[in-house]
Amino acid sequence: MKRLLLAAASGGLFGLGLMVSGMTNPAKVQGWLDFLGDWDPTLAFVLGGAILPMFLAWRYAEGRRPALGGSFPAKPDPVIDRNLVLGSAMFGVGWGLAGLCPGPAMASIGYGNPHVWLFVASMIAGMAVTPWTRRKLDALPAKG
Repeated sequence: MKRLLLAAASGGLFGLGLMVSGMTNPAKVQGWLDFLGDWDPTLAFVLGGAILPMFLAWRYAEGRRPALGGSFPAKPDPVIDRNLVLGSAMFGVGWGLAGLCPGPAMASIGYGNPHVWLFVASMIAGMAVTPWTRRKLDALPAKG
């Protein structure tokens, strides 16, 4: 029960941070991505401000176990491959077109905006077809 309460509190705090920072406002996000137009640099502070705490958290977590059991995730593989590039491109296109990414979209569901619901439904559909797509791409012969 402690784990569920801590997860709910952490998720709520994360969602609140996304709302306060403006990450749940698609117009603000699209303004951040519009380098050649009416660029809004304020999200740079949000993105930049996330780097230091996460760096410190990774350093602190090394060799430790979570207080409520389980284990911390392994560090990601630094290899840049087709899956990483394709996934990054899909994420970027979705973020740029909709002005939302998964975290802010989930935090925005309660707003009742049909565009957010459409985005979340599309995101879930994309997650559902990703394993099939990945198997198909992995089956293609490598060009070298």
